[in-house]
Amino acid sequence: MCLGIPMQIRSIDGYTANCEAKGVRRDVSLFMMQDAGLQVDDYVVVHVGYAIQKITPQEARTAWELYDQMLEGGTGA
Repeated sequence: MCLGIPMQIRSIDGYTANCEAKGVRRDVSLFMMQDAGLQVDDYVVVHVGYAIQKITPQEARTAWELYDQMLEGGTGA
């Protein structure tokens, strides 16, 4: 199983973005999405250090809510 983490872009320097999720910051490669026109404050799904998909803020929130439920052992019902 692969897991992508939604993160918000805080800064961009070439093909590297500094991204944040839940207070944690990481440098993320934008190389695979270099033609996507990503900008600061956009949300992306990050997998093994690479941005692989642009998502909406709502999609990011929904994913984090699901991840939080999984970590708590809840079913969401």
